[in-house]
Amino acid sequence: MVDAGVLGARLASSAVAPLVKKLFVRDQPGAGLVSEPVRISGLVSFGREKRNVTPKDAEKVAEELVRRALKAAPPGERPVEHDEAVAVKNALAHSLSALGTITIHDYEAVALGPEEFARRLRSHAAVVAFGLSADGEFLYERLLRTASLHILNFFTQRSTYIARQQTVQSQQLARLVQAVDVLLERLPSQSAEDAGFEARYADHVSGRYGTLTIYGLDAGTREWPLDTAYLSLEATRERNGHTGPGGLHVPAERVLAQQDQVLLRGVAGSGKTTLVQWLAVTTAGRTYEHGLTHLVGRVPFVLPMRRIVRPGREFPIPGDFLKAVGCPVAGEQPTGWVERVLRAQRGVLLVDGIDEIAGDRRAAARRWLRELVRTFPGNLWLVTSRPSAVPEKWLDAEGFAELTLSPMSRDDVATFVRRWHRAAGAEESVGTSLLQSVRTTSELNRLATNPLMCGMLCALHRDRRGFLPQDRKSLYEAALTMLLERRDRERELVHPDGVRIPYATQVQLLQKLAWWLIRNSRAEMDRSDALHIIGQAMPAVGLDGTPEDVSQSLLLRSGLLREPAEGRVDFVHRTFQDYLGARLAVQELDFDLLVNNSANDAWEDVILLALAHARPKEAEQMLRRLVAQDTARGKLLAAAGLRYATEVDARVRAVVEHGVESLIPPRGLVEAQELARAGGDLVLALLPGPEGIDDTTAATVTATVAYLGSEAALHFLTRFRKQPGEQVQTILAASWQLFDRELYARDILAHLPRQRRVVVRTADDLRTLRSLGGWEHIMVVGAYRVEDLTDLIVRERLTHLALDAPHPVEGLAWLSAFPNLTSVSVSTLLHPDVVRQIPDRVRLDTSPTGES
Repeated sequence: MVDAGVLGARLASSAVAPLVKKLFVRDQPGAGLVSEPVRISGLVSFGREKRNVTPKDAEKVAEELVRRALKAAPPGERPVEHDEAVAVKNALAHSLSALGTITIHDYEAVALGPEEFARRLRSHAAVVAFGLSADGEFLYERLLRTASLHILNFFTQRSTYIARQQTVQSQQLARLVQAVDVLLERLPSQSAEDAGFEARYADHVSGRYGTLTIYGLDAGTREWPLDTAYLSLEATRERNGHTGPGGLHVPAERVLAQQDQVLLRGVAGSGKTTLVQWLAVTTAGRTYEHGLTHLVGRVPFVLPMRRIVRPGREFPIPGDFLKAVGCPVAGEQPTGWVERVLRAQRGVLLVDGIDEIAGDRRAAARRWLRELVRTFPGNLWLVTSRPSAVPEKWLDAEGFAELTLSPMSRDDVATFVRRWHRAAGAEESVGTSLLQSVRTTSELNRLATNPLMCGMLCALHRDRRGFLPQDRKSLYEAALTMLLERRDRERELVHPDGVRIPYATQVQLLQKLAWWLIRNSRAEMDRSDALHIIGQAMPAVGLDGTPEDVSQSLLLRSGLLREPAEGRVDFVHRTFQDYLGARLAVQELDFDLLVNNSANDAWEDVILLALAHARPKEAEQMLRRLVAQDTARGKLLAAAGLRYATEVDARVRAVVEHGVESLIPPRGLVEAQELARAGGDLVLALLPGPEGIDDTTAATVTATVAYLGSEAALHFLTRFRKQPGEQVQTILAASWQLFDRELYARDILAHLPRQRRVVVRTADDLRTLRSLGGWEHIMVVGAYRVEDLTDLIVRERLTHLALDAPHPVEGLAWLSAFPNLTSVSVSTLLHPDVVRQIPDRVRLDTSPTGES
């Protein structure tokens, strides 16, 4: 936090830093290149003078600091008169002269920080601020703290030893100096009334938004400290119609760093409101992290639309912002304070949840935003919405950039799960178990895409003592209850469009949309088709109104549907589409249609979930028919389906188990590839090992899983990384190109007991191996640059190198850069002159495909 005393002096670093340097001996060349701390008294220019007189250098610096502070004071707000200014100068000079007697080292002073260091200077001074008035003492204290900040910052800049040993403190001091400068530029002169209220309001914001509430979880509503719960996600902006390499990717908390006005879209539970809270607390607390100086000196206004826009009420004017959100300090607000903040371009306006107001009021909301932005330019604006609530470029005319919150990454999920269990007081092993389930179960992996769904998985997994993956039906039922019913109710959200659809009716309508998409092999549908399906169903489910109203309610409130493009509708999670479609397929007795599509990978989850919903006789008939197809796919589906059916006759179970015996475990590498192709990730639950199987079986199992190339397969392979078999280790080393490079290197390669040959195709591959500390046996496939190999390969580690690539014009003399290289393999004949370039200690092999 920026110290109020430092700010009170209103002196920028450009004014203070040159004065501070005058207190110290001019450094000789190399003076900062020391290997140990230096006593401060040895640095001071007056260090050898008598201690009972005020050094002239300190007196001159103090006089100039006081003069500049008085000059920088706003008109009419001169803190002290001339006579007392002289007394302040004398007191400050005596404190600064203590630099000549203070016995601590520069290293220790930096560790103290500016406030404690200022206290030390005052206590060491022969004369303190005795006899000064309250205003005079106030000015003296602020000038001393300002000088102390710049003295310590000077120490970090002059000494490479401090910069190396106290990196964090050095960076903090530099950021604090920068923050003070930004504040002085941004923060106008304030009355005592405004400054006092602003401090009280900042405390309120930090307390009110400093915790995160998670709704709709079976474990109950729980509040977390925001600094524990907040997870930095990524926001993207499309360029040329895509969000890939040509798009913008930025941490969500920095969306306002380069763009003053942003409309941020995100699906239900994606973290929009959490981001709003984080920005509010960070702005109010003035805890300035690197890259967040755009928030320095600003004032946050959190404007949740569901609270400030009520039926029959007008949108609030700035003076009513605090009253509209029920801020308890609103009554203390000085008249015109909000307007003064906005006129000074210091506001951070966080308008959360455009989708949570009625559709017929969104045009009025846009006009309200437009007038505010035009009336008070230069402030920061973040407006959030679910994707389909407002059309593209909705605020384009007002100068808003549009960004979208991205799904959570694998590492984000792991971080969230750890924090959730820590906050819930759960055992760390419970979270570890859940992470393993998420990574090895494809449907859970697809669900864990945002904080809301991850929180649901954490709560359900803990409540059911870790048996979450075995009961997908219960998982989806709990998720539907949360998304369709409990979340809005617990948030006390009045339905924005006046259409409240009962839970069972929502499920029935969503089932019809899902089953239509599955039957027609579609990932999305035209909005007109959705309206037709809903319109046909409305009389049967007892809904009044129009299909448009019902469709819009499902889009905005269910958290399951979205509009990926104008006039198009799809499900946010394909796994929910499959679950809902399977429910209706069983209701409609469409078992023939299900079995007849067993060869289609897209129907896999639908068939398994239909087995979970079917009555015992219906499930048994499906299992028999799947095995009777006499295909690998059918037998594998039946075997996987045994875990989904609630009750299976022993004779049917025997038929299914006998059918899969010929497939698992695979007999060889060809069979392993065919098994992977036929079964996909569902074979993971059927494969054995690594305990209790021989080396040959372990190799075919490893090969089967490697062919899958999925994240669940990667986690399965971690069970085999310590398996000692030669074939297993060779397969593991050779398979990293089938997976995400960095994840595979971290989870598999880094744990192999022996370094087998790995194939690299790009410079990024080489960088990944370098992050592991290097690799002994590398095969380069494709054209390469000599500088990439010599710069990115850890030279001392490399012992074997294979080059399956055209050779550069430089020849092979560069091989001498690798001191422990003993053999090199090449795929083409080499000119004798090139062969002579190879160091004598390196054996040449012309068959790079073999192990050296």
